[in-house]
Amino acid sequence: MRFAVLLAILIGLTTLIAPPLTPPLAQENAEMPPLPRPRPDREAGEIVPPPPADTAAEAIAALTNVPQPVTLTARITEDGAAIADGLIWRIFESAMDENGEMALVAKAEAGSADLELPPGEYVIHLAYGRAQFSEPLVVVPGNNQVDLVLDVGAIRLNSAVTGDIAISPSLLHFDILTAGNGAERVPVAENLAANEIVTLNAGTYQVVSRFGDINAVVRADLRVEPGQLTDATLYHHAAEVSFKLVSEEGGEAIADVEWTLQTSDGATLFTERGAFPSTVLAEGEYLVLAKLGDQVYNRELQVQAGGQREFEVLSSIY
Repeated sequence: MRFAVLLAILIGLTTLIAPPLTPPLAQENAEMPPLPRPRPDREAGEIVPPPPADTAAEAIAALTNVPQPVTLTARITEDGAAIADGLIWRIFESAMDENGEMALVAKAEAGSADLELPPGEYVIHLAYGRAQFSEPLVVVPGNNQVDLVLDVGAIRLNSAVTGDIAISPSLLHFDILTAGNGAERVPVAENLAANEIVTLNAGTYQVVSRFGDINAVVRADLRVEPGQLTDATLYHHAAEVSFKLVSEEGGEAIADVEWTLQTSDGATLFTERGAFPSTVLAEGEYLVLAKLGDQVYNRELQVQAGGQREFEVLSSIY
């Protein structure tokens, strides 16, 4: 009887102290209580969802067609000032058409050019005097600024007769060609006046000086340095000559004479009608003929470099 009562007391105490067993799976599958919503950030702006794909594509396409500001400037040297004037800017599309040509899309004649071009690829062609320059251009959305450094210089030409005898500028003209041999040379500037300043790309050129219009020609290779003016004087072995037909030495010129000047091998260089024909000849031997009516008078000449000289042809000798 006492043992039964003691056993009943022990069982009751065990029930009160030990909690009921809970299967482990019940804890893993138990639902989490809902979390509180985050507090709104009052300083953050409103979040705008991205546009649909079609709308974004349309926006990009529209942006690529909007002209963008483009500013073009140029200078002769890296640390030099921007060129103020005398520039001709041309902008071409980079793609060639079916004829192999690039379409001109913009042109400006100024020291700097302020243009508006749709984003894309172009080619800049810049002319500064006789100097030419090309550069690719990529226009992107926003401000586009291009500053070109031109590798250019300038040249000023003059000529004289050997011995520093001055030549009238009206009798001089010059041609400038690229360097090379024979047919490789390409004309860069032609029929230039004496003392004319010509802007060129830096490099070596062949310069041709023509004194008069017949055969007094001098050639020289000259170097044009970037950012510098090159002064050059070319010397001729030639002379200005004039003719007159006289009946005696030192006599009055006979009018209405037909003149022909030939080289020693018979090639005709010059023809004119009048009393005082004049021309410029390189050093050498020549034959001058004076026709008066049916009569022809002639004289052999020896031309030497120097100042002006007058040759008389005597009609009484022949």
